[in-house]
Amino acid sequence: MTKVKELPPERGGVSPEQLEKIGRYTRRDFAPDEVYAFSLILCDNEVDRDGERFDDEALEALAELFKGKTGVFDHAANAKNQSARIFDTTVEDAGQTASTGEPLRRLRAWAYMVRCDKNADLILEIDAGIKKEVSVGCAVEQVLCSVCGEDQKRAVCGHEKGNVYGGAACHHILHGPSDAYEWSFVAVPSQKNAGVTKRCGAAAAGPDSLQKLFGGQGEITLSARRRGLLAAEYERDKAYIAAGRAYAKSLRRDVVRLTLLTRPELDPTAMEQVAGKMDVAQLEAFQKAFAAGLEERFPTPQLAGPAEARHSQAEFKV
Repeated sequence: MTKVKELPPERGGVSPEQLEKIGRYTRRDFAPDEVYAFSLILCDNEVDRDGERFDDEALEALAELFKGKTGVFDHAANAKNQSARIFDTTVEDAGQTASTGEPLRRLRAWAYMVRCDKNADLILEIDAGIKKEVSVGCAVEQVLCSVCGEDQKRAVCGHEKGNVYGGAACHHILHGPSDAYEWSFVAVPSQKNAGVTKRCGAAAAGPDSLQKLFGGQGEITLSARRRGLLAAEYERDKAYIAAGRAYAKSLRRDVVRLTLLTRPELDPTAMEQVAGKMDVAQLEAFQKAFAAGLEERFPTPQLAGPAEARHSQAEFKV
């Protein structure tokens, strides 16, 4: 009887327990020396270079969603690019603290591929540390602002990623994963600590992701007509977002001004921080309330004429 050659884990060897888990995705039983296994960090809860992070609940959900998902290259959804498949996952504590002050947690996965001539070079590159960084493709239900909690997929709150509010930098929290598409070997990592990158798919992406699409990086292959429609939508959304941010910024300035006019004893810096955490609806409500208070504090003389005339500055015409 021929003895099966067993390889150590650092050479891609698999244990009997791992081989059993791999068997859930194969059509026949494989011997330990027929498959190559390796572990990888898919994502973590640290703020990445795009100013986004997964929350702990999202990591737990993704751990289940990514079981059985295939690995490709550069997110190219092509069967020829399929290289490996995830057979096990876990969410682990990294023993460090994330920039948010929370314990750093990461999603680790184990993937397998067949030992054959076709995969020999890839296995060698993985062992050599050349093929190392990976990126995940998934969809999330909510993109929450870390400052006010507003879901950016429903309404833009006006807080900008990277800007500091109340002593903390604003970022977006990816919450409620609904699907996991694939994971890819990539060249440039986005998540700094884990050394991996993340992509949530164009359907759930914002202007930053669409910028990559139309910036010539070729992450997604589309028909010319579909590409043109998305490009027009992207330009229109950029204008809407810019207008919304400008409106929110103007509202904040007005609320702070009206507050200090009616309540001069308040600290201007504290009021600016409070206004910075308000969404548009709250700002509009405060603006209306303080404007009424200003009218009571500084009543308009009767000779000034109606409001329409005052706003048009007709009394200054000669």
